[in-house]
Parts: sequence; structure tokens; C-alpha cells
Amino acid sequence: MAKHPTPLLDQLESGPWPSFVSDLKHAAEVRHKNPKGIELQIPEDVIDDLLGLLEMSYEDGTTHWKHGGIVGVFGYGGGVIGRYCDQPEKFPGVAHFHTVRVAQPSGLFYKAEYMEELCDLWDFRGSGMTNMHGSTGDIIWLGTTTPQLEEIFYELTHKHNQDLGGSGSNLRTPACCIGMSRCEFACMDAQHICHTFTNEYQDMLHRPQFPYKFKFKFDGCPNGCVASIARSDFSIIGTWKDDIKIDQAAVKAYVGGEIPPNAGAHAGRDWGKFDIQKEVIDLCPTKCMKYEGGKLTIETAECYRCMHCINVMPKALRVGDERGASILLGAKAPILDGAQMSSLLVPFIPCEDPYDEIKEVVELVWDWWMEEGKNRERLGETIKRLGFQKLLEVTNIKPMAQHVREPRTNPYIFWKEDEVPGGWSRDINEYRKLHQR
Repeated sequence: MAKHPTPLLDQLESGPWPSFVSDLKHAAEVRHKNPKGIELQIPEDVIDDLLGLLEMSYEDGTTHWKHGGIVGVFGYGGGVIGRYCDQPEKFPGVAHFHTVRVAQPSGLFYKAEYMEELCDLWDFRGSGMTNMHGSTGDIIWLGTTTPQLEEIFYELTHKHNQDLGGSGSNLRTPACCIGMSRCEFACMDAQHICHTFTNEYQDMLHRPQFPYKFKFKFDGCPNGCVASIARSDFSIIGTWKDDIKIDQAAVKAYVGGEIPPNAGAHAGRDWGKFDIQKEVIDLCPTKCMKYEGGKLTIETAECYRCMHCINVMPKALRVGDERGASILLGAKAPILDGAQMSSLLVPFIPCEDPYDEIKEVVELVWDWWMEEGKNRERLGETIKRLGFQKLLEVTNIKPMAQHVREPRTNPYIFWKEDEVPGGWSRDINEYRKLHQR
């Protein structure tokens, strides 16, 4: 029997899709039954009160969570997000309802026994509700009280050799794809560099010192399985420098229908005969490919490394052998200026342990952003406000063709007069005047 009536929430269970309300009700029932006989350290009815508070928010059309101060564990400035409700008398189970971020392993590989240990700890000292995983990448534990925070932290570090993740104006927990452990297209060891950076920059992760949050994400190839180009301030994306490897016999097999395209992803559905011109050549963003006389050719100098052709014909096309990474900066979700994607800073850089070349770029960017960034201003917003040209100057990177999509019309890049042939000076000055108007 529900502790609080929830007619509005109940409506969310009536549709054809799974509902979080049903999951919460089930979690509340399991918590009351307590099948493992755990001595619960926070109220048994915490999830019942959570449902009741949410129903009140739906009735009132406003949130009933309030900012009640900063909580954390000794020595850390992040990892715990304080949550308090403004109806503690009516819903005592969620008077405190703090969120704990637990650092995830690179590539999100777990042993079942370890997962069970973490869940038992959270059932014991929290609500039992988890989010696997949050947008940053961490394991998210939803709902505990202030007295339990130090106890949770002690057990995590001493019994499970685990650490808290990041929250606040600091480095968030670095995240990566599965990389070379499972992916045939990986151009760098995403798991290793992610683990290395997590250990290297612990101080930035646990002791907030930035203008706002900062995220590293590592994509092993341009397919972008952790969407670093859209979700991280510092995107490191595996790439290659030489030619795409082409197996011409396999290309003919795709064209002839002997090999299904898209790695057979549409098996069982009749999409018609594979058309390499329509499905590959015409969809190339730089038009750097052609198929003539039964032979596929690719102009490497024009290739964006978008991976489309490789994904369609993986048995015929492979990433090159001269592998490394690209560095892009400034992606974020809407905060001040709206969502934006990363901008390319370094087209190609070696990506091998100990990653000193990449660390050098990281630290130059941090020095500049910490000096120039405004409070709660993401790196991408600082770049937009002060100009990409300034970023190039502080990182000692010379402007190059890959930085612009259309020369002399890109609002981020301006060449100084002594950097270009005399014939361009008039054009640039005219464009600057137009831009200033």
C-alpha cells in the first residue's frame, strides 16, 4: 500500500512505454521487504516520500527541492551534490537526499561481484536507487543523508578501492569508449589515456579551482561513441594521418551484393540493391571519393575522417596505419549561450603513453581559462567571447587550413597582415570592417 496517493504520477504508467514511476514503486516495495535483511541506515520509506514529494511538485507546478548549503567529505570539494526538500515535516525520508558520484572504470567494465558489492553498500547507507551512468559518466547514487557521507566514503576507499567522481567547478570524471579492448576501429587506447588522465589530474578533480565544470572525453575513433565532440570541453578523438586502406576485391563484393553493407545491420529487411554511388560516394561530406571502372579511389588530403564509408563497407575499408588523435575544444550543453560543438584545435597529435604532448596543450588551455574565464563560464563560452585566434596564440599553435571551413568568412579566425600575402590584406581588412558593422 502506497504511503502517499499519487494520482498524477499514476498517469505516467498508463502509456505504452516503461515508466520510471513503476520502477520507483517497485524499488519502494523491495526496500520494505528488505530481502537481504540489511540494517538500513536511512529511513525505509525514503522512496515512498520521494514519490509523494514529486506528486506535490506536479500538483503545484514547481519544484520542492531547495538549496540548503554545500555538503561533502573531508578533503574533497566535489563528488557529493547536496539535495534538501522544503517539506521535511511532511516527507522526512527526503529531508536530506544527497547525490553521490562514484568514479567509473574506463570503458565501463565491471565484474558482477563488484557491482553487487556497490549495490549492497548503497542499499545499506542510501536509498538503493542508482543511475548507471550519469551524463558525466559516473555511477550516480541517488539519495542519502548527511551523516552517511563520511561512512560511504570510508567504505568506498578502504573496502572497495574506489573513489568519488567530480562535481562542481572542477574537472569532471574523465570518460571514454571501450577503445582497443573491443573496437576494431580504435585509433588510440582510449581506456589507457582516460585512466592516465584520471590519475594525473586528481587535484583538479577533487579540489574545485576552475571558473566552471571541465570535461575530458576520449573517443577511440571518429564514430564518437561517447559523443566527445558534443559533450566535452576537451575532446580527444582517435584518428589517422595516412590513407584509408582499401580492399578493392571486397568493394566489388559489396557492389555485387555478395557482402551486406553496414555490417549486416539491416538483415531481414529488404533495402534493395546496394548502390555505392548513392549510399557512399554522394554522402561523402567532402566529395573526396569516386568509383570508376570497378575501382574505388579516395583523395586523402580532402578526407574529413567522418567514418561513413568505413561503417557502410567495413570489410572493404579500414582506418589508416599512422594513428594518433585530434584535439577539439569547447563543447557544452545549453548554459549561457546555448549548445555548441567542439572546435578543432590540433588536427593530429601523437597519442602514446605518457601523452606529454597532449598534457602540454591541456595545461596551456587551463592556465588561460583560469585567468580569463568568468564565473560559471564554460571553456567554449570563453573561446567564443575572446576569439579562437586568442586560443591559438596562448597554445602556441599556428593557424592552419583545418581551423576554418571557408577562408575569410570564418568568424573565429583572422590573419594578421604580416602573416598573409599582400594580395589578401585588402580582402581581410574589408571583411574585418564588414564584421565590425
